[in-house]
Amino acid sequence: MSNRPALEIRQGQHLALTPQLQQSIRLLQLSSVELEMEISQALIENPLLERDDDPTPAAEAADPQREDSMEQADAPGESAESRSDEMPGSGGVYSDDDDGMPQAAHTDTLREHLLGQLALTRALARDQTLVGILIDELDDNGYLGSPLEEILSWLPPELDVDADELRAALMLLQSFDPPGIGARDMPDCLRLQLRDPDVSRLPEAADARVLSCARQLCAQHLPLLAAGNPARLREVLQCDADTLRSAYALIVRLDPRPGRAWTVPAADYAVPDVLVRKTGQGWRAVLNSAVVPRLHVNGVYAQMLGNRREGGHAALQAQLQQARWMIRNVEQRFDTILRVSQAIVAHQSDFLTHGAAAMRPLILKDIASELGLHESTISRATVQKYMLTPFGTMELKRFFGTGVATDTGDAASATAVQEHIRKMVAEENRGKPLSDNQIMQCLSERGIVIARRTVAKYREALRIAPAALRKAQAQVMR
Repeated sequence: MSNRPALEIRQGQHLALTPQLQQSIRLLQLSSVELEMEISQALIENPLLERDDDPTPAAEAADPQREDSMEQADAPGESAESRSDEMPGSGGVYSDDDDGMPQAAHTDTLREHLLGQLALTRALARDQTLVGILIDELDDNGYLGSPLEEILSWLPPELDVDADELRAALMLLQSFDPPGIGARDMPDCLRLQLRDPDVSRLPEAADARVLSCARQLCAQHLPLLAAGNPARLREVLQCDADTLRSAYALIVRLDPRPGRAWTVPAADYAVPDVLVRKTGQGWRAVLNSAVVPRLHVNGVYAQMLGNRREGGHAALQAQLQQARWMIRNVEQRFDTILRVSQAIVAHQSDFLTHGAAAMRPLILKDIASELGLHESTISRATVQKYMLTPFGTMELKRFFGTGVATDTGDAASATAVQEHIRKMVAEENRGKPLSDNQIMQCLSERGIVIARRTVAKYREALRIAPAALRKAQAQVMR
């Protein structure tokens, strides 16, 4: 029997990811910063796509008229004055007065800071060169990244540098600001800061006994100090409890990473995509006008292409279509984010009123089924998208979390349970800290039923030490 080729017609359905749909999905998952970069690139490549220039975007962001006009449509009897007093930042993302914004501590780099001090010394050119080599070997924390012997092996033999010269250069470097710079490790860093301490900044160092005890702790007994065994520490150091407590307070004031003030970049501030306002009808989400781009098609080009009857200028026609896709997809992106945000606000209104302890369990499936969207769409719309709430700017995905059972048959979110644990530990007796089992029992009395291992998991997520270690640390300070 021979197999002959044949034609067959079959009917079926399949989803085709058109270029427009691919662009829509990509834009939705971008953060506001990435979206701005995407739009900037599109404006460069497509002459038919234009953006309304706004010489004072910050002023408009601080002006709530755009959002207030939307609220007045829903609540005409509510005055703008009453709304402005509801929560900080309700007038926009940031005010024009940025005095409250943190400023970068240093404008120069750690290397420039140290080289500037080196230039003020009277060291010989050869010594300055060696110190410069050591400066280049510092890591972000200000530690010497390689042993002196290894650095010495890198140097050209014709320089004839010996180990004593390199050690002298390191001593010169370690005399620079900030104290502790050029250390080999953390104990060495703390020891350097205690070598000639500034009493005005470290008042405990004025007592010679306290200073000597702190130096011994940093040089030999940091692991024992971390374990929190005060009796053993007093025995090893042969000091009394007051001296040990003061030495511990002195060490806590030291900076274990002296170079981070120069090497850690300034904090990035997340600009919220959505603002939450409290109106007469309850909490309401509105888009932040400062991050919504205003795009349009170049009218002259569009009219010229529309008036042409012949089929020329295919490239411009394609760019016109791309410009329209971009505008439509950007609008759809913000519409989706707003719809998802409004649904989140409706579910988490208790959190917006009372704080983290009132956070409700919420999963992506809940919002997806409510809005008629796929869970992957909700995921893209909540990652790297931020909402300004009365309790700070939060990523939308933080409003989602599984629930734990309660005695009432309801459920409490993991965020709310963690907040309860944090408050319990903050209010506990330092001498008798709560164990995980005791925390579990306290939660049970509040109607929240979880296992002890779940308490331990949440405690570790909050970076709270176990009860035994908290007790030991409290005994050191007594």
